[in-house]
Amino acid sequence: MDLLEKIRTVPSRPGVYLYKNADGEVIYVGKAKNLRARVRSYFSEERLADAKTDSLVRGAADLDYIVLDNEKEALALENNLIKQKKPRFNILLRDDKTYPYIKLTLADPYPRVYVTRRLRKDGSSYYGPYFPANLAYRIVDLIHRHFLVPSCNVDLSRAHLRPCLQFYIRRCLGPCVHGLTTPEAYQEAVRDVKMFLEGRPTDLSRSLRARMEMAAAQQMYEQAAKYRDLVSTVQQFQEKQRIAAAGGDDADVFGYHYESEMLAVNLFHVRGGRVLDRREFFWDQLPGAAAETGTPAESPAATFVPGEFLSALLKQLYIDAQYVPRNIYSPVEFEDREALEELLAEKSGHRVQIAVPQRGDKRSLLDLAGNNAKQSFDQRFRVLKPAAKVIQEGLREAVGMAELPRRIECFDISHIQGAETVASMVVWEDGAMKKSDYRKFIIRTVEGVDDFAAMREVVSRRYRRVQEGKQALPSLVLIDGGLGQLHAAAEALEGLGIINQPLAAIAKREEIIYVFGQEDEPVALDHHSPVLHLVQQIRDEAHRFAVTFHRKRRQMRDRATELLEIPGVGARTTRRLLQHFGSVQAVRQADAAALSAVVNRAQAAAIRHFFEGGEVHRQPAAKPLPS
Repeated sequence: MDLLEKIRTVPSRPGVYLYKNADGEVIYVGKAKNLRARVRSYFSEERLADAKTDSLVRGAADLDYIVLDNEKEALALENNLIKQKKPRFNILLRDDKTYPYIKLTLADPYPRVYVTRRLRKDGSSYYGPYFPANLAYRIVDLIHRHFLVPSCNVDLSRAHLRPCLQFYIRRCLGPCVHGLTTPEAYQEAVRDVKMFLEGRPTDLSRSLRARMEMAAAQQMYEQAAKYRDLVSTVQQFQEKQRIAAAGGDDADVFGYHYESEMLAVNLFHVRGGRVLDRREFFWDQLPGAAAETGTPAESPAATFVPGEFLSALLKQLYIDAQYVPRNIYSPVEFEDREALEELLAEKSGHRVQIAVPQRGDKRSLLDLAGNNAKQSFDQRFRVLKPAAKVIQEGLREAVGMAELPRRIECFDISHIQGAETVASMVVWEDGAMKKSDYRKFIIRTVEGVDDFAAMREVVSRRYRRVQEGKQALPSLVLIDGGLGQLHAAAEALEGLGIINQPLAAIAKREEIIYVFGQEDEPVALDHHSPVLHLVQQIRDEAHRFAVTFHRKRRQMRDRATELLEIPGVGARTTRRLLQHFGSVQAVRQADAAALSAVVNRAQAAAIRHFFEGGEVHRQPAAKPLPS
């Protein structure tokens, strides 16, 4: 049965349809109130005049469909299938940014609190999402300072001899060292954190006051003062939340700018009447564009349909979202707006309105989002260099750091089949590479090919010196490599008692960033991202510096081989000669008087005799140069 014959058998019911190519690959997923009418419409002259539809029809060899009871079910299934199949003719959400949650690991004996961007069924409790994104980090910092529940990655299944710095600066109860806290005291702190994150400040204040009065009655005044301070902190935070939520809209506002098959979208999050954060999306070649379907002469012009695009974007953003605002403002009307409203209301448990404002303050918000989308378009596609602070903020958010990165130290290993293994460390500080702080390392304890052990050695040596010199640790330690190198560096830091140092690795082939402690959530930045470009620049500089040092070492070794063949000239003498003359060629051209300034007369005569072609009695074996 050919495609047109199969289309005649499609029922006139709601459902989802899937166009496939000759290889059985799904190339487009769509939904419809009337499946037969929708799939037949693709073959009309009006639809075939569009480049996307024309290319889709020419590439389609088969059709599958799934009949459903109503349009809402079709919307949900369409969204899931698009995310699973990633058909090339659908508009796919390309977004590096997801808003953070706060994760409380209640399944652990000693729960800890983290900022995360991925929800898992692991027994932990998740709270959020938070925006602006740094709000999650500020709340976690407050938890560290006042409730003393940490975010560290210390292995609590074994005993440790001493706690890390966080205990000494009173940001952790110290569960890693026996005797510093008790399970009961730690669980009490965790219960307080849980109430705090669940938004139950009244219950938490009541519990803290009761414990404060009990401690005071038992004359435990220091403990009572701690509870008093916690009550004050909770009340202050509650007041800030109340002020932020007073009056105004709870809405998401969309704006877009399209030009030359490229698109930028801005999403403004308005909460309590204030714009709290902005989110950007980019497409540099929309599905069905001429570059994808053939030459312009062979296919009709591509058409961008804003309503179709906004419909696809809103479905992918909100259908599976943990939180959906009550109001969504779109700059254009689209076909399945009412069905999407009903579906989102069912999933979120509250009324959701998708509106297209035409005037007033809401229209002004749409215009603001559109103007910012134009700025985003220029920033991305007209190659305008973003401000350094914007890039720093992006890196801080991507890696999950509490503060803006001011200094990054990056390490790389270089060798050939384990020979002459060396390492480099380069430094980025306040927006530029700081070459005066670059360091070279000769790997001394590793034999053969073992990049992990080499990385462990160099990181240990570097930060042992930092500790001995009482210097400040960098904002971020960056490793050139994958998970193996990342964990080797983490082991080295832990061996020095450095626990909460921000640590990440960038893998060369995939160009994704692994953050220590969040290895299951690698950061895959857009290839246009200035943050990725910065990390790549630092990584590439570390690689260049390591390779240059390794090449120099190898050349020294190769050049020294000829001198080591001279009777009476050993490794130390060879090194002196090369340091003094600079090369084997210069040694070859030196006369006896010049050589005598470096070596004794017998050695000078042996060297001249060797290079003048005299008979040579070779040594049994050449010793390697000392490193």
